[in-house]
Amino acid sequence: MATVLVGGDLCPGGINGPLMERGDGAALLHDLEAEFQAADLVVVNLECPLIREETPAEKCGPVLGASVACAHGLRAMGVDVAGLANNHVMDHGAAGLRSTMAALKENGIGHVGAGAGLEEARKILIREAGGMRVGILALAEQEFGMAAPDKPGANPLDIIDAVRTIDANRERFDHLVVLLHGGNEYYPYPRPGLMETCRFLVEQGAGAVLCQQSHCTGCMEVHQGAPIVYGQGNLLFDYPSHSPGWHEGLLIGLEPGPGGRFGFRLIPVLQSDGGPGLRRMPADDEAAFLDGSHERSRAIGDPAFVAARWAEFVRANERYYLDRMQGNPGVVRRLARWWNARCFLGSRRVNRQRLNLIRCESHREALIEALTKATEKR
Repeated sequence: MATVLVGGDLCPGGINGPLMERGDGAALLHDLEAEFQAADLVVVNLECPLIREETPAEKCGPVLGASVACAHGLRAMGVDVAGLANNHVMDHGAAGLRSTMAALKENGIGHVGAGAGLEEARKILIREAGGMRVGILALAEQEFGMAAPDKPGANPLDIIDAVRTIDANRERFDHLVVLLHGGNEYYPYPRPGLMETCRFLVEQGAGAVLCQQSHCTGCMEVHQGAPIVYGQGNLLFDYPSHSPGWHEGLLIGLEPGPGGRFGFRLIPVLQSDGGPGLRRMPADDEAAFLDGSHERSRAIGDPAFVAARWAEFVRANERYYLDRMQGNPGVVRRLARWWNARCFLGSRRVNRQRLNLIRCESHREALIEALTKATEKR
């Protein structure tokens, strides 16, 4: 039986960097080495560019990068394909993307989900696994670093474009895996819109949809016979985070089945937790972990539960989002409270205007274009 092994977010720095650079697969994989070796195809999300020198991009959020030598570690781990559709692949600009793709190619590793322009970034990669043609489509929610027709970057999530791409390539693959870099960080449930997107991708022919990006393990469902995973967590990512789930992740073992669908196995792992590399979760911890995952998965079968948890998340993070709309959340928030100036900074009238600009498709497209131009160097 063919097996496609899919890992979550991988950023090969920190305590894992030296092992990655010298290609010490055994020290990186520990008791999971046999699992990786047995797979016909190993796919991971490479969450940072592999660079020769720093050329940091202007963006929101952290700028990540690792040495091009870390591609040796990917090869030693048995990685066959690196997904590049994410919000960090352009953290060191076009030069960083070029060095990433070159380093992967030099080590015999394919890549999907990014390119010198939109046409290249949106391509489906086809690989053989046990006599099956497996297609891989990688998409990213639209943050910084997205490709455009004349601009390098990651493949942006555009559901119309994704369906056209699937239709144009349908005869080239037997099974299709979609890697979707999306979801809210540290939130273990899908937002309602994400569920609709993933289900629609299955309805258009995806045999499995795997969401990465949230940096925590979430839950899953089976829709029309295809598994959808909402949050794989980290595969290998040493980073200073206070999130209790940062060091946990899920490997997904996909087994091609009838009708283009996949059977699946969940393999809980621990990573960068007091030492480098990743390991299978101890049996007792694994049982408790899977119980929690199954419970969350059962819960999202109820649309009312999904809506209620999403409303709770939004309420808990309301000030974060609204304050960021002010431009400088910390300073403006303090000024607003001190001078009681919310009537100017966040009145209902002003927020109605913002809501209309963001919610209306025509206004939103114009607003995005205007803000994009405003952020470019003059």
